[in-house]
Amino acid sequence: MVTQVLRCFKRTPPLLTRRSALGLLAATAILPRAARAHVAPPRNEIRDDLAKRFTDLGTSGTFVGYKVEDYLIVASDKERSGEGKLPASTFKIANSLIALETGVVTDPDKDVFPWDGVKRPIEAWNKDHTLRSAILVSAVPVYQEIARRIGEARMQQYVDAFDYGNRDIGGGIDQFWLTGALRIDPVEQVDFVDRLRRRALPISKRSQDLVADILPTTKVGDAVIRAKSGLLGAERGEPSLGWMVGWAEKGEAHTVFALNMDCKEPRHIEARMSLTQACLSEIGAI
Repeated sequence: MVTQVLRCFKRTPPLLTRRSALGLLAATAILPRAARAHVAPPRNEIRDDLAKRFTDLGTSGTFVGYKVEDYLIVASDKERSGEGKLPASTFKIANSLIALETGVVTDPDKDVFPWDGVKRPIEAWNKDHTLRSAILVSAVPVYQEIARRIGEARMQQYVDAFDYGNRDIGGGIDQFWLTGALRIDPVEQVDFVDRLRRRALPISKRSQDLVADILPTTKVGDAVIRAKSGLLGAERGEPSLGWMVGWAEKGEAHTVFALNMDCKEPRHIEARMSLTQACLSEIGAI
């Protein structure tokens, strides 16, 4: 039902109208089918204070947060938060799920991907990796090898099943999320991550449990943030766009989020997580 609702709203330009699909999705997971027609869209807010955090940092960006228990969607703007971008390394979430589901990886802690011996600018990539260690340091070469082993046919099958962004894997099996045709906007990122959080993707619970477990975590007070970063051009030393997507857990409360921003300076790259935390704090999620 989620994909049908999203596709419907994708034909409607206003961002917050599309966002009502998120709340509808969460509600229909617990309501009887007969009651679904009567589910109201979630409350939503555009917050100028969130937008100001990007301008204060000397850049442009967007933040979307879905406060699950409050049935509330908070966004920094109506425009950029609905614009599709290359997902960069945030696609490692989907790539990990597909790797586990297809058996390309059977155990995220035991299956080893040997270093190919090519010296790359990011030193943490120049070593053997498991899936857990590779996602922690966002090792692009490891995930490129994973994608090649999955192959185009299976990759397309699962990208379609996940209804991931525009679902276009053109541009090379080991490049489509970095320089190819794939595009995803923050709305779609939040929907995808929320389905993983709820174990509602159309794959085994085991694969979803394992990927949720290997996602990098950050503790902030009594809250935990599970998130994956992304940086376009990182593998070439030419950063341009940064992502941070995931969810925050504070007690029983959950907030799913997606942030992207132009990374014009090195400090912008470092600011992705701190800005995410600031936005989450601003909306009372952590």
